[in-house]
Amino acid sequence: MVEGKIFIAGAGGIGRAAALLIENSTALQANVLLGDIDQNQLNESISWLCVANGETSVKPFLMPQDGDDDVEFNAALDGCDVILDCLPGSQAPKLARLALKHSLHYANLTEYVKETEEITEMAQNAKTGFVLQTGLAPGYVNILALKLYSKFIEDFGDANVEQMSMKVGALSENASSPHHYAFTWSPIGVATEYVKDAIVVRNNKREVIPALSGRSLITIKGTVYEDNFTSGGAANLPNALADKITNIDYKTLRYPGHYKWVEETLNTIPLAENRIDKLFHIMLDQIPLVDEDVVIIYASVMGKDSNNFKRSYEKSLKIKPMQIGKLRLRAIQSTTASALCEMAYYLLTQKKKGVILQTDIDADAFLNGPFVQNVYGSFS
Repeated sequence: MVEGKIFIAGAGGIGRAAALLIENSTALQANVLLGDIDQNQLNESISWLCVANGETSVKPFLMPQDGDDDVEFNAALDGCDVILDCLPGSQAPKLARLALKHSLHYANLTEYVKETEEITEMAQNAKTGFVLQTGLAPGYVNILALKLYSKFIEDFGDANVEQMSMKVGALSENASSPHHYAFTWSPIGVATEYVKDAIVVRNNKREVIPALSGRSLITIKGTVYEDNFTSGGAANLPNALADKITNIDYKTLRYPGHYKWVEETLNTIPLAENRIDKLFHIMLDQIPLVDEDVVIIYASVMGKDSNNFKRSYEKSLKIKPMQIGKLRLRAIQSTTASALCEMAYYLLTQKKKGVILQTDIDADAFLNGPFVQNVYGSFS
């Protein structure tokens, strides 16, 4: 049994899910502080956690609105081993600086590229581990793809690896026209990934391309989906593997018809305006938020064997909500929070230092770790 003290920053859907998974873990015995700047959010989260088992050992902590010099906040961090950052991606560098200041391990979820680069620069010589982009996408799907890549080159060599594809959809169980979508996670996160550029590899060169510039169809487990380029989901794989794999990309999965609606909506927003904010408000006005969700995951590596036959290794998953005690975790909560909790376990057991990106992680240990295996199933 691994022990530690963990500060979870952000008491929203993912933060409280991470607290629940840690509290019910048989592999990690941790004292958990759940922090947020909103007292009502904290109260709601603690009440929610109490529902699972009748009580909770998770302690609430009201974070300061501003100022890293808050005495009580600094004292709380001094007593911890790990910060799990579930705050909006724009806040990630601030939390990372606090982790550096207090010599804590740190892990975050954000797909934001600029903030990830900022943390990478500040933490490269840290004496504790900084695991970046470790949720579902970026996160699990990248490590899944890396595992398939490792198996492919073990079987066929690395000279002819032509394509690595990663695709994830956080979807509602049902969706109606005209938008063919319902929100199951952060609306501002959806708007951001639809507008910010995507990073891919084409002909062994890293390229920046516009989001939503490559709509196509794919059938996964018998269901047809649309996919399209979105920002952030490829993590560091384009940087790390461009000289080894001819083409690499990440796409977000949606039900057919959704991307056409988004593109038509974006065409009504002038380029000079804040397109993320405008799209966010349009979508929030027209698209409902729902609790019934499903997460679709697909990864593949394709190339040629020594006989010049095309080969493809692929893995797909369809994950539905799960029950913990008397609580039901949405699929997006369990998939995202379990990957983050796995990294807390990883950091406490491996004692890593400096920045840890997806290609630095032991794929077998992660995919078969206690938190990930509990949600995604074992990988062989």
